Parts: sequence; C-alpha cells; structure tokens
Amino acid sequence: MGQLNYSLISPAKIRFGWGVCSEVGELAQTLGRRARIVLGSRTLAKSDEYRQILEQLRAAGIEPHHLVTISHEPEVGDVDQAVKTLLEHSPLEGDFLIGLGGGAAIDLAKAVAAMATNHEESSVVDYLEGVGRGINITESPLPMMAIPTTAGTGSEATKNAVISSYDPKFKKSLRSDLMVPDVVLVDPELTVTVSPETTAYSGMDAITQCIESYISKRSQPIPRALALQGTRLAVPSIVDAVNDPHSRQARSRMSHAALLSGIALANSGLGMAHGVAAALGVHCKIPHGLACAVMLPVALRVNQTVAQRRLAELALECGHGTDDSSDAQLVEEFIERIEAICQSVNIPSKLSGLGVTKSQLPEIVKSSRGNSMSGNPRELTDDELQEILEGML
Repeated sequence: MGQLNYSLISPAKIRFGWGVCSEVGELAQTLGRRARIVLGSRTLAKSDEYRQILEQLRAAGIEPHHLVTISHEPEVGDVDQAVKTLLEHSPLEGDFLIGLGGGAAIDLAKAVAAMATNHEESSVVDYLEGVGRGINITESPLPMMAIPTTAGTGSEATKNAVISSYDPKFKKSLRSDLMVPDVVLVDPELTVTVSPETTAYSGMDAITQCIESYISKRSQPIPRALALQGTRLAVPSIVDAVNDPHSRQARSRMSHAALLSGIALANSGLGMAHGVAAALGVHCKIPHGLACAVMLPVALRVNQTVAQRRLAELALECGHGTDDSSDAQLVEEFIERIEAICQSVNIPSKLSGLGVTKSQLPEIVKSSRGNSMSGNPRELTDDELQEILEGML
C-alpha cells in the first residue's frame, strides 16, 4: 500500500436504529428551538408518525412549523419559493431545518438551509454546478436534521442537493462541504409503509451508489469499506424488503446500506449509471432510482474489465465464488446476480421499456456529462455512450 492521503466528510451526529424516531426531540434540542419542516408527501403529513414527531418536538421545547411539502424531485422553482417563504418569516437564531421524507424532501431541505444564508442572488440556479454563475456556498447553512423515510438515496449523508429544471433542461447539484446535515436520524421502521415499487427503486439506488462509489476512480479508503458493507447488506436483502415490507431485518439492512452509500458517494463519487440516470430524469422524467436500476447492469458490463479486481471483491463479499474462481468468473457471477435482482423487483432491462426513444439519445448523452460520470472507471466518448444506449433500446 502506498502512502495514504485522503479526507472524509460525514454528518456530525448519526442515530440509527429501529424505533429511534422517539428520540427526535432530544436530538433536535442540539440544533435550535424552532424547526422549519420540509415534508416528502401529503400522505406523510397525515400520518401517525408525523403527528408523533410533532408531539415529541413540542415536548422537547421545540416549536415546529411546516415550511413546504414536496412530492417530486426538487426543481429550481421549488427551492426559490421555499427560500422566499422562509425569509419572509425572518429566520431567527435558533431556527433550523428538518427534512422528513425521501431524497427529494431531504435535498430540498438542504438547499433551503444553504440558500437561506447564501442569497447573494435571488435564484439557486446561480449556485448550481455547470449551469449557473458559479457562485459558491460560503456561509454556513442553517442547522439541519435529516430523517429519511425511504432506504435509497443516502441524501441524509451527502454534501449536495440535486436540483432539476425542465426549461431549460438540466439536473445539477448545489454542492458544498458545508451542506452535510448536522444530525441524521435513521429509523428503518419509518420505511415499512413505503410501497413495493418505491422500495425497489430506492433500494436499487442504494445498491448502485455502493457499487459505483466502490469502483469509482476517485474512491477513498474509508468510503470503500463502507460501500463494501453496504453492498453486503443490501444485495441479499432488497428482494425480501420488496416482498415482505414488515421484515425488520430486511428494512434495517436496506436503511443501513442507504446511509453507508450516502457517506461513500459524498467522498468517492459515482459513475456511469448515475450520470445517465440524471439525464434520463430530466429528459424523460424517469424516477431516479428506477433509472439507476435500469442502468446498473449495463454499467457493470461496461466497467467489468477496467474495474475487475474491485468488482471481484464485491462478489466475494456477497458470497460468490470458490477458492478456484478467477476474478473474471466472480465478476460475471456478480453481474448476473444484479440482473436477477432487477428482474425479481420488476426493473425493465431496456430503456425502451421506459419509453425512451432513439431520437432522445443525443441529448441524453450530452446531459450525462457531469460530476457522476467523471468518476466512472472507464473513459467513454460520446459516440461510445451513444452506442451503449442504442444497445439498450
């Protein structure tokens, strides 16, 4: 091993476990006195779980205020409007954000927390990578707690918020080391009521993140260890979580894998599957987790030669191979297992199964370039990526 040289970014406080949502008031007290809440769905807003969280916050002396509910991946207008609403109520010392929901709610909360203290310009677009004016987040965001209700995006542990636009079309990140949530509360019990479809899509997102961050050309030592464990937990558990939503073991393993995937990607980056998934989201409005799931087997085959040793390590971690197995055999078994999982949880194997047409591919290829694709182990030209995607129609 050569001389190590790396840094690690992660939330300051993580509380994980079945039923730990009962500790939300105690954890919130470390952040402030007035909570601005970003919710992930109207159904969640009417749930017993949300009612109990509000009761626990009030019992701890925290004043909760609903800021916004979002049921889609956040767009520029969502961020700008939520920030405007927040600023109209004059945030005071002791104000903090709670993102409660899936990745969309947590990303929106992270963006609002950052823009509330960094509003040199009136729109978040000027702060987004590759499309705005390149303005950086320089002031510490409002404190924030992330409480995921799905097991997938890992947004609770990342340093970015993914923001979309459909006119013009882009899907880019608001990114800063300062944006990692201060407190993360992961209670797998909150995921029990999530639909089988969402469980599958979000779970495949977590698996993709673990794998891609492990083989990324920017991968780092500690995140690799976390990604390895996340893969070992999630690969055998996702089908059980989809088919038996009340399985405490499957739900806990998927939630833990999602958290680990977030820490891993925040430090090591991602790859081709996520690069193309972002483009599929903005040009075809395909849910992010579904897009990642469709792209993962193909991305593994694209990278199987250049990342063979690391993929073989993932295969061994998931129980594949014998003492006589070559790396090539291990990788092939691992890819076949991922393909079988996708089939089991009803993920299409072709882009045409998602309604993608050949005429859309040039724009998808163009929009696939970005932070995620830059971590892919194998360099791909636009022509190569076009050919790969054509083969998926």
